[in-house]
This record gives sequence, C-alpha cells and structure tokens, in this order.
Amino acid sequence: MQLPDTGRRVLVSGAARGLGRAVARAFAANGDRVAVHYGTRAEEARATLASLDGTGHVLAGGDLADPAGAAEVVDAAAEGLGGGIDVLVNNAAVNLPHPLADTPYEEWAALWQRHVAVNLLATANLSHLVARGMIDRGTGGRIVNIGSRGAFRGEPDHPAYGATKAAVHALGQSLAVSLAPYGIGVASVAPGFFATERVAPRLEGPEGEAIRAQSPFGRVAGADEIAEAVRWLASPAAEWASGTILDLNGASYLRS
Repeated sequence: MQLPDTGRRVLVSGAARGLGRAVARAFAANGDRVAVHYGTRAEEARATLASLDGTGHVLAGGDLADPAGAAEVVDAAAEGLGGGIDVLVNNAAVNLPHPLADTPYEEWAALWQRHVAVNLLATANLSHLVARGMIDRGTGGRIVNIGSRGAFRGEPDHPAYGATKAAVHALGQSLAVSLAPYGIGVASVAPGFFATERVAPRLEGPEGEAIRAQSPFGRVAGADEIAEAVRWLASPAAEWASGTILDLNGASYLRS
C-alpha cells in the first residue's frame, strides 16, 4: 500500500523546541497530523503544539531512555493520531560536553550511558515499536533519523555524541535493508551546525564568526532547512533514498 503524501500520522521525538519543533511544523504545514513528543519540557511542547497548522495534533510525553517509557509514548501517539503511526522522526538526543582530559571517570561513564540510552537505544526502540505497527497494518511507512556531521568528522569535546550518532547512521542503514520488503523506507540526515534557541548565545558570542565560517556560504543552516529535508525523506517520492545518509552541512565537511 502506497501512503499518501499528506494526511499522514507522524511522531516526532524531542519536539518541544529546536529542530524537533521545526520538523513538527513542516509536517503540519504539509497537511499531516503530528504527535509532539517531549521528555520534561511540557510547557514548550504545548507551545509547539499550539504553533502547528491544521488540527488533530497531540502531545505524547515520556522518558525515551526507559524502554517502557518509549512504548508508552508510541502507544499514546498512535492512539491520539487515530490508531497508528505512518512516519517516525527520531530526533530526541542529548549532547553534553565531556572532553576526556577534563572529565572525571565517574562523570565520563555516566554521560556515556546517558548518550547511549537516549541517542541510540531510544532510536532503536522507537523504530522497532513503530515499524512493527506498520508491518502489522500492512501500510508501509517511513522512518527518518537525525544523525550528525559529527559522526564523520569527530567531536573532541562530545565524543559520546559523535559515536552514538555514527551508530544511529549504521542502525538506519541496517533497518533500511530489513524493512524494505514491508514497504518501509529508512533514511538519516547528518546536519552540520544549525541555528536554534539553544545555540543562539554561541552564534551571537565571540565564536559565532568562526562557526559561520565553517561553511563557504558564511552562515549556518536554519532549523527549517533541515526540517524540509526530513519531510522530503519521509515522502512517498523519496522511497529510493532509503538507506541514505544525507549530508546537510553547507559544504562545511566533505566526505568521500
């Protein structure tokens, strides 16, 4: 069964603000119904919900680091959207600094556990839960993972982030092969630096010029630019892009 290009049921994890909010808005503007997931930022998630075009959108709160919490989020999203999920966007992530030379071992170990639980295992668990529903309904669908440029170029101050995003890329490619027979396309995006409220102080501060200079365009991306690529990868037209890792970094890092 070929899904329509609009009117789909979309779960966006980590959609309270930033890129997740931009992704939710892009799908809503496309005529889709969106489940806005949040962990602890309920007020910001409600603001995201209120900003969406159209009707039928819902909130789905829960701790994705807990496998039971991930299942509760998927159940709530599927029920709120009318019995299923057609598109999953795995956006939720943590990115906390922990340079090896300056981080005590106990803190280092705890931060690695946190990054793996949220960035990798939550992505794997949500993908399983949502894909099983797609398989059982026989509808096919789309999964789009938010990876990172840092998976390729390295993240010296955030090594667990870079490593888990590389694992997310690999997970997406494995699932692209295994889920294709069920009509489920899986792709990832690998953004470079993009503007959100969280990084605004860095862009406005002393390092802003150097960050913008990473790209020959002399700027950083807007979250809406990343969101539009995510929306396209989730569209019926992008089935043949399944398995891809789409670089979205303004030529700031080129890989062979």
